Amino acid sequence: MTHHITIDIQPCGGWANNVRLSNGEIELVASLDVGPRILRFAHVGGPNAFGDFPEQLGRVGESKWMLRGGHRLWVAPERKPETYEPDNEPVGMDRLADGVRLTQKTGVMTHLRKVMELRIPAGGSAVVVDHRLVNEGSRAVECAAWGLSVMRQGGVAIVPLPKLVPHDDRCTPNQNWSLWSYTDLTDSRFRMDRGMLRISQAPDGEPFKIGLAQREGWAGYWADGQLFLKWFRHADECRYPDGNVNFEVYTDRRILEMETLGPLALLEPGASVSHREVWALHRDVPACGSANEFSRHIFPLARDSGAQSLLKL
Repeated sequence: MTHHITIDIQPCGGWANNVRLSNGEIELVASLDVGPRILRFAHVGGPNAFGDFPEQLGRVGESKWMLRGGHRLWVAPERKPETYEPDNEPVGMDRLADGVRLTQKTGVMTHLRKVMELRIPAGGSAVVVDHRLVNEGSRAVECAAWGLSVMRQGGVAIVPLPKLVPHDDRCTPNQNWSLWSYTDLTDSRFRMDRGMLRISQAPDGEPFKIGLAQREGWAGYWADGQLFLKWFRHADECRYPDGNVNFEVYTDRRILEMETLGPLALLEPGASVSHREVWALHRDVPACGSANEFSRHIFPLARDSGAQSLLKL
């Protein structure tokens, strides 16, 4: 069913000024008081796919970077203090034909301007999120756009792996993983199944992170019957941050982040780099306990040709 797209300003999360985009089936809400941050992605009237930090909501002007929750745009590779440059001031908004453009002030430390463009089709549950970094400094900067989604607690991330290839058919590796100094592969939240990885969020979990050169083009997060999917690109000819990976999962006792990275680029003054994600939400998806159940209930939803076509636009 096709619906009319609405774009309006309303309070959310303790902030007075937030832009809401909806096609009558789903809604996106992003703050105009801080950010750019997407606070909410949900079916209209339904539970938020994202998690948040209630004690950090509704505040502005802090001197240090705040996690807050939701979805954000960062600069990769991760460096301190540059990556943690505060985004606690209002952002500019321009209306597009099918969405909005949110623009942050130029960073004092990075000299980069962060831009998010949010587009919502007239029907269905898919949305397009474009991330852009613009170098407004006087020197070239090597960086990549990094999209991070803080998911609601108590769910599980699903990361597909490439199909197995017989030894006689291939002698070279087809996977690339990155592990962090605190990554423990015996962690009970991490599970390897045939054709997929599962990483669960748990209230007693210590920090855990893993990255992959993810060529399957999607990953998901299931929680309480709701499935969040995001699609993204991988280009073999490009170089990526963090050991050449374009997808990462981080979790601890409060959050699980699903993170995608664009290619590394040397941005000359005035140049920009972009990175696209496509998201979708599905309701009433049953809990899955085995690889066969995940393959039956979740993998077919990830083959959504409509969402994949939005990624290629």
